[in-house]
Amino acid sequence: MRSASRGAARVHDVRRLRDMIRAAVQGGRYPDGHLPAEAELMAAHGASRGTVREALSLLRAEGLIERTQGIGTHAVVRPVDERLIAAHGATSPDERSLLNRRTRPWMLDRSEIPAPAAVADRLGVPAGTPCLRLEYVALYEEEPIWLATNYALFPEAGRLRDCPFVTDWYALMADAGVEFGQSEFVIGAEPADPLIGDILRIPVGAPVLVTEQTIADPAGRLFDLAFIHTRADRFRFVSRGLRLPGSEA
Repeated sequence: MRSASRGAARVHDVRRLRDMIRAAVQGGRYPDGHLPAEAELMAAHGASRGTVREALSLLRAEGLIERTQGIGTHAVVRPVDERLIAAHGATSPDERSLLNRRTRPWMLDRSEIPAPAAVADRLGVPAGTPCLRLEYVALYEEEPIWLATNYALFPEAGRLRDCPFVTDWYALMADAGVEFGQSEFVIGAEPADPLIGDILRIPVGAPVLVTEQTIADPAGRLFDLAFIHTRADRFRFVSRGLRLPGSEA
């Protein structure tokens, strides 16, 4: 029983250490991308060599780090932190934001279709209502970051169809003169299947953020529904809430 308890405790120690190292890597604690040596990690976290090695192995399996004999451990990628409010398009993006006209679209589809029943129901229109299906992969430095499939209703769809799509979605809306009043996200996560893995160039099973977005005009009428698959290793949402005095339930 004691042996089993020690084994369970070790598993949790590995998990906790993995989470702390991941946070340090993704948070930019190692600007040059090189992680401390095993001995330094052991001393910093009060962990055994075996625990450190297992935690690093898990991070390597995630694709976050690489380990090279004689060189050490280094981060493969560091995700961009995106303020959630900027991801909604509700405020100007930061300089480092990928939504600051820093991506380019690889267009997969830009065609008028009858709105599928599920899309029509979500947007509150009859099934078969004409809409624009605009599907693209956002590329940053020629690396795919997210796949987005948008279903836009007319009249906004006409302006989005006719306007050159040069950088990101919000830039397209601005360039097309499409105004919106609100955006809503429903965010989940799932492992990449073979189709998503092939498009985003990530291993099958890699974590993917899955977002369903609706966009409404200034009067509150929904005109766009999007399904977005984003590489979790390249993109993180940041949100901050302020609790006001007297807001207790």
